[in-house]
Amino acid sequence: MQPAAAIQNIPRFILFLVVSAFLTGGPADAGLLPAGWDAKQAADKVLAGLVCITAPQVKGAHDAELALANGRAYVVAEVNGRRAGESAGWPEIYCALSIVNLQTLAVEQIIPFARGEQAFGNITLPRGACFVPRILQKDATTLRCYFAVEHPGKGQAQTWFLDFDLATVTFEKQVHKARLKTAAGTFDMQPQYFHADAAAHGFKRPPKDHGLYLFDSFKRFDGRLYVALNNFPAGQNALALVHDDLATFEVLGHYNEPQTAQLSESAVNRLPDGTWLAICRNDKGNYHFTSSADGQTWTVGRELPCVANGANSKPTFDRFGGVYYLGWQERTRIGGVNRSVFNLDVSRDGQTWERKYRFETEKSFQYPTFRKHNEIIYLTVTQGDRDASRKERIMFGRLEPLPAP
Repeated sequence: MQPAAAIQNIPRFILFLVVSAFLTGGPADAGLLPAGWDAKQAADKVLAGLVCITAPQVKGAHDAELALANGRAYVVAEVNGRRAGESAGWPEIYCALSIVNLQTLAVEQIIPFARGEQAFGNITLPRGACFVPRILQKDATTLRCYFAVEHPGKGQAQTWFLDFDLATVTFEKQVHKARLKTAAGTFDMQPQYFHADAAAHGFKRPPKDHGLYLFDSFKRFDGRLYVALNNFPAGQNALALVHDDLATFEVLGHYNEPQTAQLSESAVNRLPDGTWLAICRNDKGNYHFTSSADGQTWTVGRELPCVANGANSKPTFDRFGGVYYLGWQERTRIGGVNRSVFNLDVSRDGQTWERKYRFETEKSFQYPTFRKHNEIIYLTVTQGDRDASRKERIMFGRLEPLPAP
């Protein structure tokens, strides 16, 4: 093989990392953190400032996401009042919105907004779990909330949405179906159509009638909005473009290789040279990374040395103020508790990483979401005290900068 051809066969993000290191004569990110930085101590300070934002009657809670507007955090989560943990097969799970004052961190209001068999002005939802809610600021006066209604084995799940008016602090009376665009056409957002598109691109795993979620959402690049799609039980992942109607999600490219792994729940970002990079949960081992030059064709996922001893849990991959934040669950257990160690590493170039936070707690630290607003990074995270799952409540707080003592 000629040298030029060999270079063409190297994934762009690998080539970028090699060239960057060569041109700079070494690590490009050296000194991003002060000498002697204590990642655990920094994380302990964050943990000390977290507040519970779920209602007192809630016994199980998980998978929160947030939007920040008008001096408040609007946090959506899946919750239930019967038991800790969560499952797509529990019809008692519903979605609730917590409104939190950013100055005081006080919860101003909690509004349930989606429950199985709930009657809206235009339709009554089917029986099932209202699962994996997501939230997006639609415009200056409106938030849009998404959720899936799950009923495994009883028909296709469906992703829905409804709008929330910031001025009146109320949800609209009608609920709407989200749509999925694939090469075959535009359909109701259901797992069968997501699977069919993946199968057309070589995906071999069997279809599931539930599990299709908006997962890593929402990120804007070059003026366009994107989201990572996931079907957890099927082990499917894809990058999707969000259309201007904020109701249609167009599949751009699937990344499911190697299918011998069990990849899901990815987080996606773009490196400085424009290359897409995704980190994927792997239920058969450590996290895998995959890259793409165009968002359509992706490399076979593989482990990278920057993430070792990873557990099967949601990762995060954000960029704030020119700095990447890569979050991942470590397999190490504190006091025998699952998901009790979460690392948050930082980098300017996506190549050289430094450990900025190491969250260690027997309450667990799982499924965090980070958002920046007015130069402050806020977070939500799932925690608990007694149940083995530790999926009992949603916590909210500041990551950085922390308020003065």
